[in-house]
Amino acid sequence: MLTSQALSLRQEIVGLDALTPLLNGHAVPYVNLDNAASTPPFKRVMDTLQQFMPYYASVHRGTGFKSRLSTVAYDQAHEIVARFVGADPQVHTVIFGKNTTEAINKLSYRLHLPPDAIVLTTAMEHHSNDLPWRSRANVVHVKTTPEGRLDEADFDRQLERYGSRIALVAVTGASNVTGFIQPIHRLARKAHAVGARILADVAQLAPHRPVDMKPIDDPEHLDFVVLSAHKMYAPFGTGALIGPKSVFLESGPEYCGGGTVDVVTLEEVYWAGLPDRDEAGSPNVVGAVAMAAAAQQLMEVGMEQIAAHETELVAHALRRLREIPGIRIYGETDPARAHEKVGVIPFNVAGISHFKLAAILGYEGGIGVRSGCFCAHPYVVHLLQLGEAEAHTWRDQLLAGNKANMPGMVRMSFGCYNNEADIDRLIEMLHRVARGNYQDSYQVDTTTGEYEPVGYHEPLKNYFLLDGD
Repeated sequence: MLTSQALSLRQEIVGLDALTPLLNGHAVPYVNLDNAASTPPFKRVMDTLQQFMPYYASVHRGTGFKSRLSTVAYDQAHEIVARFVGADPQVHTVIFGKNTTEAINKLSYRLHLPPDAIVLTTAMEHHSNDLPWRSRANVVHVKTTPEGRLDEADFDRQLERYGSRIALVAVTGASNVTGFIQPIHRLARKAHAVGARILADVAQLAPHRPVDMKPIDDPEHLDFVVLSAHKMYAPFGTGALIGPKSVFLESGPEYCGGGTVDVVTLEEVYWAGLPDRDEAGSPNVVGAVAMAAAAQQLMEVGMEQIAAHETELVAHALRRLREIPGIRIYGETDPARAHEKVGVIPFNVAGISHFKLAAILGYEGGIGVRSGCFCAHPYVVHLLQLGEAEAHTWRDQLLAGNKANMPGMVRMSFGCYNNEADIDRLIEMLHRVARGNYQDSYQVDTTTGEYEPVGYHEPLKNYFLLDGD
């Protein structure tokens, strides 16, 4: 049942009623169930930018009124994002960048790691919280259970095995594949007990649940968090890294140049304070303002309200998916445990490629989902229970340039504005697919694995193109 808060947010989404063309020539309102990848903007975010843009100018050194105003707005954006994650402005700095991926890469360079240091991460991570650490430290992956939850017993074993060698625990706040919510504060307490810091990748968690870094003297505090604006209704190219100022003041930045220094001579460099030294070049002020506006709206609505609405959606979806012949849901399948995950549900339908199923939903249903491995290949292979021989065959084909048989899933993912009618549209289409009631003239592009209808020409110019010719 749609809550009043969710209803107000549904009215706040840009493009909610945008029509999408179907293969049969009709057009229907688009149903976006791909929010785990990126969310549409809030109208409030767009209104904020409309108000701000006439006064946009360079920040931090301009003397004109527009520069002074833009500087204050940019500084306020740092403060608002800090408040959104419960950071202490006396202890923490907020560093803006492009996205979560860039934020984690930045931390991998700025965090001083001894040669024998261990970064303890998990087998369920997005590649962005795995690959950056592989070239900087010895990475150990904590196992996951068959259904995809963190194996906390294995986490404890690795802590005991490596002890003080563990410099950092890097863990997702919520999986972008299964939606499982991690006990990040309990993991933080355990990490701190062996002298390690903890990084929580809350890109998937922050739009759905409250994030609280907690006071630095709390054993369950989070040392670092990273998040992206494009997953929280402000897709304008900004992400943030929040962590202790002391870490970033230890040395110069990995990127240096304009804005990162106080004084430069031909012989010496004196680095600027924070966050300036770690925001090289002209910053994305517009993106930062947008991110702050989205954070303000989410805080005003209340993350608990959003969580309650989303739990209802997940439970409804899990109940209705059971109707589909040949359906297999990965991760949690019990509607009574919907509160243990954010609104992400991966599934497959027997006898049809995940790539093809996603294409049918898009071309014939006007429903946006995602298919594939979701930048978490080891985790998806584990969930699919692929044998080693099968996994090698897939890798060999992929490396040879053929992705047609790449394993994967279809993922539906909710935003705060989705409702049960959106889910029911998806269920209706899945019933059609199960009955074979779809246009079976799709061809696969082996270089991408994706399917498209034979002979179909997208009427893109009727909707938007930069060059309509």
